[in-house]
Amino acid sequence: MISRSGETSRKRSQPSKARRLKQKTHSNSGYRGKKSAPGKKPISPSERKVIIFNKPYDTLSQFTDDSGRKTLADFIPEKGVYAAGRLDRDSEGLMILTNDGILQAKLTQPKSKSQKTYWVQVEGAPTEDDLDKLRKGVELKDGMTLPAKVELMPEPDVWERNPPVRFRAAIPTTWLSITIIEGRNRQVRRMTANIGFPTLRLIRHAIGGQAIGSLKPGEWKEIKM
Repeated sequence: MISRSGETSRKRSQPSKARRLKQKTHSNSGYRGKKSAPGKKPISPSERKVIIFNKPYDTLSQFTDDSGRKTLADFIPEKGVYAAGRLDRDSEGLMILTNDGILQAKLTQPKSKSQKTYWVQVEGAPTEDDLDKLRKGVELKDGMTLPAKVELMPEPDVWERNPPVRFRAAIPTTWLSITIIEGRNRQVRRMTANIGFPTLRLIRHAIGGQAIGSLKPGEWKEIKM
């Protein structure tokens, strides 16, 4: 049986309701701080860093690789910037890197509808009926694609790929300009294969209105955006 004096002593040893509330609030605020996504806080224009880079063929769109393959670190010495979207190892062209998480999300999330334009060399000679399938959307294993902007284009004046594209002499090739707002894995390649015209070469020309310009493979520059 607990004495009255024992009850009083135990009550005095417990923190008051106001103190417990203060401790809980302090604890929760610290917890939220640890869980907040890095790089997603607003960043001032003076702190923002944006780099455009012409990724060469056979280069990973990341800074590290345990297998010794070429990465962004072989070309870009800047620290604290991250790629706004990936580009396949066997694809070339524009990448945007930034230290601004909000800008990064804007350029990569489909809901932001940031357009990405690719110059695509395909095997064969697709007709307008073939291209209309891409314009309406095609069924891939991971679902229907959103309608794409697709146009025939003349062969662009771009750098030679190293190694060169392998052609089949008896089959013509065609260049297409394809603009999408999605970013599924190898999406453009799967789209052209779906209509029967495999992609031979893929160059990302523009992202969100920012074009690759005169950058040569492996070159980069810092821009205002």
